[in-house]
Amino acid sequence: MEGHSSSIRRAIARPPILRRNDWDEGEQCFRRAIEIAGRRAERSLELRAATSLARLLAKQGRRDEARLALAAVHGWFTEGSATADLKEARGLLEELA
Repeated sequence: MEGHSSSIRRAIARPPILRRNDWDEGEQCFRRAIEIAGRRAERSLELRAATSLARLLAKQGRRDEARLALAAVHGWFTEGSATADLKEARGLLEELA
């Protein structure tokens, strides 16, 4: 089980593929991380992956899609609003509004 968490963490780290502007591969990587984290109910990892996906989509000019993808995950959180991940996600949502 710990192997999946490690895979998710690697997937949501800023992968080298994004530095090469291979956005399709990056998008697939983040979407897979969101899917795996969601199945495992690892909400904080899902939020990180959604934040990374939203940033990538925004760079491509897909701001509405970015906002919707992040808002869907961000909306689950009712506690821990002071965490760095939630602050980052909320800030990005404000930028995308």
